[in-house]
Amino acid sequence: MAFKVSEHSWVPQHKKLSKEEKEALLERYHITVKELPRISRHDPAVQDLDAEPGNVIKITRASPTAGKAEYFRVVTRG
Repeated sequence: MAFKVSEHSWVPQHKKLSKEEKEALLERYHITVKELPRISRHDPAVQDLDAEPGNVIKITRASPTAGKAEYFRVVTRG
């Protein structure tokens, strides 16, 4: 029986953005993909998403003050 990291209660929701969502995010914040924080394609939370370098991952976490908080990371090779 394999353990799925994405189903663990302490792992926040990870979602790979579509090309359109990625472009809208970069335009909204007036940034380039190089300015985003990085996440390795080998990160266990990203494994099930078939993420490739250059993809952007949206991480949604519970927040005691905001209800939920969204974070964005660009996938890297390492």
